[in-house]
Formats: sequence, C-alpha cells, structure tokens
Amino acid sequence: MNKILITGANGQLGRELQSIIAAGRAPIGPIDPSWANCEVVPTDVEELDITDADAVMAFVTEGGFDAIINCAAATNVDGCETNQEFAQRLNADAVANLARAAAAADATLAHVSTDYVLSGTDPMPQAEDAPAAPNTVYGSTKLAGEQAVQELCPKHFICRTAWLYGTEGKNFVRTMVNLGRTHDSIRVVSDQHGSPTFAGDLAWEILALLGTTNYGLYHCTNNGATTWDVFARRIMANAGLDCHVDGCTTEEYAAPAPRPAWSILDNKHLRDTIGDSMRSWDVALDQFMNDVEL
Repeated sequence: MNKILITGANGQLGRELQSIIAAGRAPIGPIDPSWANCEVVPTDVEELDITDADAVMAFVTEGGFDAIINCAAATNVDGCETNQEFAQRLNADAVANLARAAAAADATLAHVSTDYVLSGTDPMPQAEDAPAAPNTVYGSTKLAGEQAVQELCPKHFICRTAWLYGTEGKNFVRTMVNLGRTHDSIRVVSDQHGSPTFAGDLAWEILALLGTTNYGLYHCTNNGATTWDVFARRIMANAGLDCHVDGCTTEEYAAPAPRPAWSILDNKHLRDTIGDSMRSWDVALDQFMNDVEL
C-alpha cells in the first residue's frame, strides 16, 4: 500500500485530496489506482511545523512515505506584503525543508504553486516556459519555493494553479454566495482575467501525475477564462440569488498589493505528457454548485 504525507491538510486542497482518496474518485473520474485506499497522513502546523527543518527531516525520513503533497502556503496576498518574514518562512524556507527531506527519503514531492510567479501582464495563456517575473512578495516567495524544489528534490512535480475554490474552507464562491444572500448588489473587479479552478479537479490531476515519472513543472487550472465579475454572476445564477453584480476596475478596488490583470495559464505540459483532463471552468463550477451545499 502506498503512503502519502499531505502538508497543509486543513486547507481546501488538502481536504479535497483526502476526500477523493477516501472515495477513490473525483468528479472528473476515478483516481489513479495506485493511490486508491492508500495510507494518508494529513498534517497541519499542529502535527508538523514545516518551518522546522530538523522536525521535517525526522518526520519524513522515518515515515516511509512514497509521496509528499505540499498544500501549505501563506496565500494572503496583501498579508504577505506586510509580513514578509512569515511569507518567506512558509512559502520558501519550509518548502526547501520538505524538498531536502523528500530527497533524503527517496520520496516524490508534489508542490503547489501559483500564477503569481508570472508578471500577469501578458493577455496570452502562459505555458510553463513563460519567464517568471513576480511583482508581489507572495509571488516572489512562491517562486523561491519552486526553485528550492527544483534544486533539492530530483523526483518532483510543481503544479501552478489559480483562482482556487473547494468544498470546504474560505473561497470566492462561498464569499459570493454569502454576499448574495445579504446584498441586493455588489461590486466585483472586471479587469482581471483568469481560470477559476475547482480544488477537486486539481487534486485528481496531482494524483495522476504522482502515478508517473514525468517530473517537472506543470500548469494546472480549469480550462477557459473569465473575469471576477462574470465568475460572480455565474455563481449568483447557480445559487438562484437575485443579487446584481456591478463591475469595477482594479484601481477602484484599491487592494494593497498589485493583482495580475492576466492569470490565464496554459496546461501545455499536461497535454504533452499524461493529458489535460481539467474541465472547463464553467462546467466544473456548475457541477460543484449542484453537488455542494453552500
């Protein structure tokens, strides 16, 4: 029986991974057979502080893990700007700890990264060979984490994703539904473009990659693109909420940290290796909202 360590297991992707492994399938379809009914060790900071290099090395080398999936990150973009030391510790230093330990244990490391490592200025979908050019602390620390994985762990998968939402936890879909129940109208940014991605689809694809030796960097989002305001309108329609969504500009929204105008990733490496099974963003959202009580 294979054995997987999941770090950041209480987040929405970590929970989705545990759910589909237990069920043996995701909405996309059955998971890779090598991970069905495998032993899962879910950890968050209470069980394993991944910023503690010695603790990570001991936990991983003594655990007999075949794979590690790192879902832990400091993802509050504005918070990373004001607490740069914390962002560095969790998004970069802790990832290096996991990479060293995985290499020592001959385990495969799957690490989740972000579109924020790119400039966010190119309207064309960005494949994995696009130059990295982060312009936020969040993006630069996530890029440092990627580089640590590439340098320290030969058996690795780096999966960049964007606009993630899941069955549990705080996310844009739940926020919009809650606002739609309490407001007649809301304002949502209309000039940022990206691909809303269901965490269950990402989890399925990560497990599919882990069943191979096609190591490297992957983009992994649901296919197609939209804007935040159009995304919000589809959420309201699916939820049957009569809440009007007005578009506003990024400048009007005035977030402390810059946001990418273009976050559309091209899943080219998936297509070239195991195949891109990620659904279109609207199909995934519609099924999610049909299946999940929000």
